[in-house]
Amino acid sequence: MARKSASTHTEEQIKDQAFSDLQALIEESDKLLKSSASLVGEEAETLRAQIALKLQQALDSVSSVRDRTKPAVEATENYIGGHPWQTVAISAGFGLVVGLLLGRR
Repeated sequence: MARKSASTHTEEQIKDQAFSDLQALIEESDKLLKSSASLVGEEAETLRAQIALKLQQALDSVSSVRDRTKPAVEATENYIGGHPWQTVAISAGFGLVVGLLLGRR
């Protein structure tokens, strides 16, 4: 049980980091685009370079998140592939419980 909670905590941290990186990218891109409206020439080139750098950082972040979550995805796929009837039974049981709870309202 401790392993699952630690794993869940790590997954939440990875997800939170990815969303905060994405939010920072959006905010930075928005600032850069607003400031680029009146720029021409060398200033525009500098701005484009900054935007390219921010986009590369976002791509690196997404790649990092993908690499860190790949083992969890593979483990889930292996479990489901190795235990298909257990997976079906658990899913059906969960659906039944949710259906009963929603049916009461």
